Amino acid sequence: MNVSSTASLSTNLSTEKTQQAIGIAVLKRALDNDASTASALLDALPAVPTTSNLPSNLGRNINTTA
Repeated sequence: MNVSSTASLSTNLSTEKTQQAIGIAVLKRALDNDASTASALLDALPAVPTTSNLPSNLGRNINTTA
């Protein structure tokens, strides 16, 4: 193996490492953006209504003949 091929290999590996680091950084930023969007969507959901005002027998049986 001569010196020029070793230098070329080293340069190629360094370039690949840099490109991989950039790709990972972009992916992390995209995931953070998706997480904040999902959080905003979940916060926008209406509150679940309480069942404390309903009769105790409501919601315990399923009508399967309807």
